[in-house]
Amino acid sequence: IKLTPIANLTIRFASAACAAPISYLPHEGETDVDEGHDWDIPNINVVAGVDLLEGDIEQDKTSSRNTIIGEKYRWPTTVPYYLEDSLDMNAKGVVLKAFDQYRLKTCIDFTPWKGEQNYISVFKGSGCFSSVGNQHVGKQRLSIGKNCDRLGTVEHEFLHALGLWHEQSRADRDDYVQIMWDQIEPGKEHNFRTRDDTVSSALGVPYDYSSVMHYSKTSFSRSSEPTIVTKIPHFLDVIGQRMGFSAGDLSKLNRLYKCTKSSTFVESCSFEEDNICGMIRGSGNRKWERRASVDGGPQTDFTNMGQCKGKGFFMHFSTASAEPADRASLETQWLYPKSGVQCLQFFLHRNGASDDVLNIWVREYDKAQGSRRTLFRTIRAGGVGGSWELHAITLNMTQKARVVFEGISGKGPSAGGFSLDDINLSSVKCPEHVWHVRNITGLLATTPARRKEYSPRFLSSTGYSFQVGVYLNGESSRPGYMAVYLHLTSGPNDHKLRWPCPWHQGTMALLDQQSDIRQQMSMHRMVTTDPKKTSSDGTEFYWDDPRKVGSKITASDGSFYYRGPGYGTSTFIAHSRLRSRNFLKGDDAFFLLSFEDISALLVSQPLLGLRSTSTVTWRRRRLLRELRREPLQLRWWSRL
Repeated sequence: IKLTPIANLTIRFASAACAAPISYLPHEGETDVDEGHDWDIPNINVVAGVDLLEGDIEQDKTSSRNTIIGEKYRWPTTVPYYLEDSLDMNAKGVVLKAFDQYRLKTCIDFTPWKGEQNYISVFKGSGCFSSVGNQHVGKQRLSIGKNCDRLGTVEHEFLHALGLWHEQSRADRDDYVQIMWDQIEPGKEHNFRTRDDTVSSALGVPYDYSSVMHYSKTSFSRSSEPTIVTKIPHFLDVIGQRMGFSAGDLSKLNRLYKCTKSSTFVESCSFEEDNICGMIRGSGNRKWERRASVDGGPQTDFTNMGQCKGKGFFMHFSTASAEPADRASLETQWLYPKSGVQCLQFFLHRNGASDDVLNIWVREYDKAQGSRRTLFRTIRAGGVGGSWELHAITLNMTQKARVVFEGISGKGPSAGGFSLDDINLSSVKCPEHVWHVRNITGLLATTPARRKEYSPRFLSSTGYSFQVGVYLNGESSRPGYMAVYLHLTSGPNDHKLRWPCPWHQGTMALLDQQSDIRQQMSMHRMVTTDPKKTSSDGTEFYWDDPRKVGSKITASDGSFYYRGPGYGTSTFIAHSRLRSRNFLKGDDAFFLLSFEDISALLVSQPLLGLRSTSTVTWRRRRLLRELRREPLQLRWWSRL
């Protein structure tokens, strides 16, 4: 069985020579977790039989409507939370990933509840709903029910809990959209009321069609006709997105909580300013140069690709004009990340000699020992080149430090060198793998519906082999959508892995290629392996060893492997939304993929506020014994 377990792999579907090393099967066993629906909060709650204020706001009918105006409705910037046992495992993982987005893009942090008077308790109710603001009721419940386990949906409900109303309930709503009252389902008209600006504030942020808090155009429709029509037609298919925070959402939340910096964001640089983000050209007999284009190399920077000709800059180290072993270093300004794991992401264009090298170092500074350098990654110019590629590298800085990009010229003939753009550093976990899809525009124009393209096979950090299948033009029932499915595949570790695969969460994210990671609205979808899930006829375990339950796949080189059934959604992202952000850039798309063990979430979160110290100590000891028998990574346990 042949497997290529590398972190960054580029694939070109249009060329037979570079095609994905698999044979095409007309159809394989698949489970669509959305059952063909593009679920949104209003229709989720209608199906669940929930009738709440504006669809998803839980409100005491005997009290006046609370608003975001009033300090008493604010939470502290570190919000205590509790994940109830009723939550589905996938929902628990999605909630934790949503918290990571809050930490990255705002000053709001979430910490496991340790007995604080007021906290948010997340449970599986009938639908998706929340109260607005801190209600000071002690245990404030927030529901992530069936079909609510989507990153944008979870972010939406927690924005309610933090104090934000729906965008279309603003006092100035009618200046920007028209409500089609005759198309609203009878009895649902109250969901479209506005709030006077004396009791609700937009915080000086312009009306935001892209808000994750905005209804979609057909919310509460009696038919398929729109209930909301935007006065700027371009935004009709933009409203109602559930990808994630918009820039307006972040502006409002950061103003509401007086945020001056994000919790885990460290640095972003696109080299558009002359000061190159405070970077310094360090030691070496050659220099990195700020360029707009390079002969034989990139003709445009990555930030502004396809926008304005001649606009934008990147940093370039030419090995074509260098002697063998010549060096050039580019060092960031002093950085102050949180101690622990960080993720460095950047775009790299390489077209030098095969033995040209780019080293990624971290230079940490200690008053007692001075500075010391640690090498984290070496990238060679050989292999796939001639285009901008995304790299994601896990770092581990414990104190004040600089990241160093060191280019070294090889001995072979070079036509160019290394070009660097759109650097982002944050104190978060990196995606395990990057799947680079080339010629995406051509593929979307020529790929028939129901044709499935496959990623290379990847190895997870726990040793499982997996693959992602994408219907670029959807399945026959949903031709206007891109569909994605996760498959387990046979691999080198199958003989020592646990089968059926227990409680791993696969994350499939289509990258929004904005230069600043805080402004990205990538489309995420997470699915989780339940080891007890069986096939439709009950004869096989769904997540069993692919050699038992999968199909035999013959690769182009004659080797073979086995691919298990797919698990995902036929409504991953609508084609209309593909062009609403920078998902497609320079004719390329990037999927960020991970397959992580979340079995730690099977263990109940400690109810510290309701137990005596002796009970907590006993629980700690019991859990530690369990952890020694089977290591788990409890997110809250490390904070006890």
